[in-house]
Amino acid sequence: MSKIIETHAHLYSEEFKADINFLLEQAQLAGVAAFVMPNVDETSIDGMLELEEKYKGICFSSMGLHPCYVKKDFEKQLYRVEDWLNKRKFVSVGEIGIDLHWDKTTLPYQEEALKIQLRLAAKHKLPVILHTRNAFKETYDIIQSLALPDLKGVFHCFSGTAEEAQDAISLGFQLGIGGVVTFKNGGLDKVVAELPIESLVLETDCPYLAPIPHRGKRNEPSFIAIVAHKVAEVKKMEVEEVIQITTTNAKQLFYAL
Repeated sequence: MSKIIETHAHLYSEEFKADINFLLEQAQLAGVAAFVMPNVDETSIDGMLELEEKYKGICFSSMGLHPCYVKKDFEKQLYRVEDWLNKRKFVSVGEIGIDLHWDKTTLPYQEEALKIQLRLAAKHKLPVILHTRNAFKETYDIIQSLALPDLKGVFHCFSGTAEEAQDAISLGFQLGIGGVVTFKNGGLDKVVAELPIESLVLETDCPYLAPIPHRGKRNEPSFIAIVAHKVAEVKKMEVEEVIQITTTNAKQLFYAL
């Protein structure tokens, strides 16, 4: 059986403090070979790097400032991001992007922070992990306007339309598919059914967005197996083939894995 690469897991979250070792063991038993951990802000860096050190070759760190943590002092936070990117290797720049679900008043700051971090990714030749909640068009337009050569990445937690999916793919980006694909009335299953498997990677976004039948509870890293089976179901493929191809996609995107 091929191994799964979990491309988006907040393993350093407070919700995992009590049992992270057990959860990672369970995930590995479920077939997960590696985890990409996206950063959120300066407070998550130490915990993330400690996990990477403890689980070398299994947990991989990404460096970025999450849009929900972008405030007036975002430039100060971005100095730390840039400093870390200059100091050591990360698998990607992320989690970055725009979020218009929680606070639309920070949009100008979010846009500027995204532009700066996209340029950092291009400078360091790293892929990006994009957060685009209620803001696909805004994020897409910025990427198009910058036209940074060879920029690639993943639209994390993709839950958009078929047209948005094609727009993302046209940029050369992957689509991160997680628990939302299992939601009965979410509609993502119908979109995924029409997408090329070569443009998909698997994720959980744990501890958030647990798949059915765990919806509303803490999402765990082993639940990515549920996502893999659902993608196989909607695409009428064998789950082994889905895992094999999405793992190859992830390795090509996060080439440090």
